[in-house]
Amino acid sequence: MRRLTMIAGIVLAAALACSLPSVTTPSVQLGDAQTLAAQTVGSFLTQNVTAGPTGEGTQPPTETFTAEPANVPATLTPTVIPTSATAVCNQASFVEDVSVPDGKSFQVSEHFTKTWRLKNVGSCAWTSGYQLVFDHGDKMSGPDSKQLTTGVVNPGQNIDVSVDLVAPSTAGTYKGYWMLREPGGAIFGLSTGAFWVDIKTVNPTLVPLTLFPVTLVPLPHPINSINAPVISGQSGSVRSDGTVLSVTNAGDLSSNVSSRAYLTFDISAIPSGSTIASVKTDFSNYDTLGNPFGGLSCLRMYRMNYGSLNAADYGAAPSLGSDSRWCNTGQLSAVSGTDALKTEVQNKVGSSTIQFVVYFNSTATDHDGVADMVRLGNGIKLIISFQAP
Repeated sequence: MRRLTMIAGIVLAAALACSLPSVTTPSVQLGDAQTLAAQTVGSFLTQNVTAGPTGEGTQPPTETFTAEPANVPATLTPTVIPTSATAVCNQASFVEDVSVPDGKSFQVSEHFTKTWRLKNVGSCAWTSGYQLVFDHGDKMSGPDSKQLTTGVVNPGQNIDVSVDLVAPSTAGTYKGYWMLREPGGAIFGLSTGAFWVDIKTVNPTLVPLTLFPVTLVPLPHPINSINAPVISGQSGSVRSDGTVLSVTNAGDLSSNVSSRAYLTFDISAIPSGSTIASVKTDFSNYDTLGNPFGGLSCLRMYRMNYGSLNAADYGAAPSLGSDSRWCNTGQLSAVSGTDALKTEVQNKVGSSTIQFVVYFNSTATDHDGVADMVRLGNGIKLIISFQAP
């Protein structure tokens, strides 16, 4: 081993001597010289020693020396830091119902305010250009849209969003769906879709009254009643593909095209200045195809002045809030009326006709490839009671 150490020293000295810089040769760094010396020694000492002392015919054991690695800086490998997924610009998260929890009861036609607390979980701030918009379901006399905020709601912040509504005039369960709209017109909401208001309407509870003797005064004029028939020449249906037909059908076809029925009733027999006492629908003259109430939900009737029927009437907006609603064949077969329908006819007293559109508001088509249709016959009518002037 002492002999090996001496040999390594001699080789190292020789390598350093050969590496001395000349006037025109760039200097060799210490690390380079050490590397060269280590490589030279390593090469030399790893060979087998075969020559022994003079006159000796035996071969000494082979000794192997492994040079230590030179002190050369290691090459650095860059560290790749994964980037996060692209954030969604516009998205909301539901926090809580500030007012009107799901299933809350209101009296028919009662005014109320629904307030949601939402959180901005997108990457974009909500400004005054953002709006709350009605999406589908029961509108409950709400607006088509309203400004979401007059300030700025930054990502991570909450906002209370309110809308003034009116409970429908018929007892039942109602649900309206709402979304948000950014300034460019794109609609967005929660990660699961729209948020909603879900209420029940009930008739007011009658409180027993103490009766006192009263003197009955006969009305100056009796109550009259007429059957206002549907005018077939001014009624029909319009499909979502623009087809206009003379039949009054509402629902969808096997091709998943939806259809709306447009009805014109003759009210010319009501004298101008009359007071409407009640209005009832008699739509018992109908038949169905498929399962319209099972697949498309409730059939609704809205006031609409469409004039002469054409393809553009399908997309035209009717008046806010339905005047009548039927959620099964039993309800459609019954003769019934609403205060809203009475008001609509009262507003048209003095005119010869009144027009409505009837369609499935919640679901235009269920995309099942089966025709689900309510076909209203020419025998449908409005039963109108009134007091002439």
